[in-house]
Amino acid sequence: MNRSLREYLLIVLKGMGMGAADVVPGVSGGTIAFITGIYQELIDSIKSVNFNSLKLFFTGKFKAFWNEINGNFLFAVVLGIGISVLSLAKGLEYLLNHHPILIWSFFFGLIIASAVYVGKDIGRWNAVTFIALTAGTVIAYFITVTTPAEAHTGYVFVFLSGSIAICAMILPGISGSFILVLLGMYKFILGAISSFNLPVIAVFLMGAAIGIVLFSNILSWLLKRYYDLTIALLAGFMIGSLNKVWPWKEVVETFTDRHGEIKPLLEQNVLPTNYEALTGQSPQLLGAISLAIAGFALIFVIEGISKRIQK
Repeated sequence: MNRSLREYLLIVLKGMGMGAADVVPGVSGGTIAFITGIYQELIDSIKSVNFNSLKLFFTGKFKAFWNEINGNFLFAVVLGIGISVLSLAKGLEYLLNHHPILIWSFFFGLIIASAVYVGKDIGRWNAVTFIALTAGTVIAYFITVTTPAEAHTGYVFVFLSGSIAICAMILPGISGSFILVLLGMYKFILGAISSFNLPVIAVFLMGAAIGIVLFSNILSWLLKRYYDLTIALLAGFMIGSLNKVWPWKEVVETFTDRHGEIKPLLEQNVLPTNYEALTGQSPQLLGAISLAIAGFALIFVIEGISKRIQK
């Protein structure tokens, strides 16, 4: 597809939106791709990295390979994602450590709005789609109440984490960062990015590259044949994941990591009215509500801007 420089710059901006979403364990980069109108092209482009296109590459037909995989489009998206991830990782790490209630409140609002937006795209609601929505909600909820593992920093697990998380990152509804939280790898990977730990980043990206190519074929098949059911299931995943990002939590069990730091292992959700009595800290209720509303509104602001740009 022939595009102007301005159009490619716009795709870079959309990629930056995806990257910003993928950094936070709340909203998926796939949701942003969905909202900004590049989702189907993204899945089809990733899917085109297959045996036939790789054969062109390894036989020296680089231009044909680039055209086959829609290389200009993919490069623009990846460039935007990379800019956001590298620029936001350190700041987000600071916010999670020093202002957890406020940042998790913002994520909470993002997820609610994303679930509403994705649900709007379901063409026909019936008993089957409601069952899919309910199943997704229940599955995600039970995943969130499992105890996150301590980070395994070996390269094999870093590779597997990349291949699993990337699958969630391209789904409109599941946050790859959230999957990293469940795997116990979120802060470790975020720290590796913010400190430019190149070996860890390279292994993680290798796993992501292989995982995304394999999974895009499965996702494309599901969306083409069972679109409404797939979207309903994804919306359910988002609703169920709200349990994980509830801002007010009480630590009930801790562990000591390999560096001797005491970290939370098991947390339980508490009401903001009980939070101060249980933890001795302010619930920051006004700020939390304000940021949750801001997070909710942001998704629809992005949607509105995207529609005006596309016109």
